[in-house]
Amino acid sequence: MVAVRVRGMSDISQEVKDTLSMLRLNRNCHATLVDDRPAYNGMLRKSKDYLTWGEVSQENIALLLKKRGRLVGDKKLTDEYAKELGYKSLDDLAEAIFKAEVECSSLPKVKPVFRLHPPKKGFKGKIKRSYAAGGELGYRGDAINELLKRMV
Repeated sequence: MVAVRVRGMSDISQEVKDTLSMLRLNRNCHATLVDDRPAYNGMLRKSKDYLTWGEVSQENIALLLKKRGRLVGDKKLTDEYAKELGYKSLDDLAEAIFKAEVECSSLPKVKPVFRLHPPKKGFKGKIKRSYAAGGELGYRGDAINELLKRMV
């Protein structure tokens, strides 16, 4: 799953602020990859008024790693780095992350946050309503893939 922060910092309770910092979503338009554990699900539900999340496809994981993945020192992720880890390319690394064989946050020297652009042509709904009510917040399932493509 991927979680994307949609709203900014103003008027956030300290409990939600701590939850967002545990998810490493400290700024607007930041994204992180999380797996489907009950602990993460509870954190996502607690901060549902400030972010959106859903199941990401393997091709979008590869796109995130190629375009927005960064090493420490703000260097891009390359196929050479994937070969150092024992994978043939970034696509194979994305496949391993998709199958939950490896966590993105446990990769050495890789920043666990993806800094994204605001979506092209803007958000389709209001950022203060849930996705089910025509807004942008909360769980959106596979529709997160379309949003990610517009934000990369």
